[in-house]
Amino acid sequence: MPLNGARGGWTSSSWLLRAPPATVGIYYVAQQVASLPQKLKTSFEPILGPVITKNLKLKDYGAIAKQVAQVGFWIVAMQAGIALALGMPGEGVMGLIGPNFVGGTGALAFLLAAEVVAATAVVSEAALVYVARKRNLAISIGTIVLQGILTVGLIVLVQNLDFIPGDKKEPYKAAAAAMALMLALGAASLVKAWLLSRILGHRVNNWRWALVWATGPAVIVGYAATWLPEWAELLFGVPAILLTYGWVIWHKGFGPEDRVLFRKNMGPKQDDTPAVQPD
Repeated sequence: MPLNGARGGWTSSSWLLRAPPATVGIYYVAQQVASLPQKLKTSFEPILGPVITKNLKLKDYGAIAKQVAQVGFWIVAMQAGIALALGMPGEGVMGLIGPNFVGGTGALAFLLAAEVVAATAVVSEAALVYVARKRNLAISIGTIVLQGILTVGLIVLVQNLDFIPGDKKEPYKAAAAAMALMLALGAASLVKAWLLSRILGHRVNNWRWALVWATGPAVIVGYAATWLPEWAELLFGVPAILLTYGWVIWHKGFGPEDRVLFRKNMGPKQDDTPAVQPD
């Protein structure tokens, strides 16, 4: 498993062992809710892997960069939709677990954002394991170290903020740990995408303006849903956010080249032995 895919790694685990029970509970519940979109990444692995190995043999590095960017966009797009649907009515979502967990809404928001920003690192890593395995491992280890430093630093910062009452600091500490994870995974995504672009000689960019076009209406719908009673916010608001976002992203982001990506029958399997030796 990629080190940056641990979603918290040993740094969060070691922090949780020393944290008060209230903070542990809030962070754990938020993490379980935020981990729901993780399966989206694995659903694209059967598509991305054969394309990478095939084009490595052909030395068609431009095709690899294009495929990584394409898969990266759709993973980001799907996870962003789920993040909006779960994050905007976050208080209601956390309230389903219990009233004591509503304070974990901030942690939930940062953990959902972490899932989105980590997508670029994950798809870049799918190619880096073939062409720069050692450097990819070094970046992943550095991500864990950075997360640990940020986690400790942000929690200490929260602890020393005088305007937050002492009995109210635990949810903020959980949010600080989640923010540290988001920042560390965001840094990993930038570095791994840059490294892969440099090795392939082609830019790896999964950004499309369709993300903005889809997010805007979804945010408006989500904000309107927060004015509803909590049960209605969850029952009607979450599906409305998903439908609004999904309709726009499909019509604005889906192009002819994306049809191949979503075909169930990808043809005969290719030999997945890489032609490029990892460093």
